[in-house]
Amino acid sequence: MAVRSKDGSRAGKRRDRNSRLATREPILGYYLIVTDTDETEKNYFEGLKKSIPDKYRNRIVIRVEKAKTTYSLVERTNELCSASAQQRIPWIVFDRDQVKDFDGIIREAEKNEINVGWSNPCFEIWLYAYFGEMPGIPDSVTCCRRFSDVFEKRTGHPYGKNDEEIYKRLTAAGDFETAWQLAERYTSTAEKEGKRPSESIPACTVHRLVKEIKDKTDN
Repeated sequence: MAVRSKDGSRAGKRRDRNSRLATREPILGYYLIVTDTDETEKNYFEGLKKSIPDKYRNRIVIRVEKAKTTYSLVERTNELCSASAQQRIPWIVFDRDQVKDFDGIIREAEKNEINVGWSNPCFEIWLYAYFGEMPGIPDSVTCCRRFSDVFEKRTGHPYGKNDEEIYKRLTAAGDFETAWQLAERYTSTAEKEGKRPSESIPACTVHRLVKEIKDKTDN
């Protein structure tokens, strides 16, 4: 779940920085997004970065990095934040899939002031929402297979995790606002019911990260 800053925003608590570097910071934020894959999540966020209007390109930074394993996401994020004096808005992005300590990783991230964009059962459930659906599928294999069918019907292209045009195809054939509202409804309901992320199906928080970026760059 997203870690809120003291002012109530979803950007999370930001790290201390050298005041001399303040004027060098991109004024809309430096987003450090660490995933545990080389494909779908990375391609999606790289596509989001490319979609930012030219006038905002030097005002916001989106850097996507990969951790060696799901269990090293927090460690890798801390390493990257410590390696630079620049102020970062750190996020880890990963899905439930077969991760044994899913809730524990989320708690560890929040303890380290790192925001979390999780998906249950898989990242594709968030992509599914672009087409107005978030079916209650309990396993990632079935979810990916069914999403692949819907994706090809709606876009005219076969779904591939290595597709570098995944974001462009989703936004052309689907609708972000519909996706956002659907994801927020399911996730907020699960949170109000006191469910842990591992118990929340379908649900995700990655949509909150995407909306935060889009709200800064779409207007």
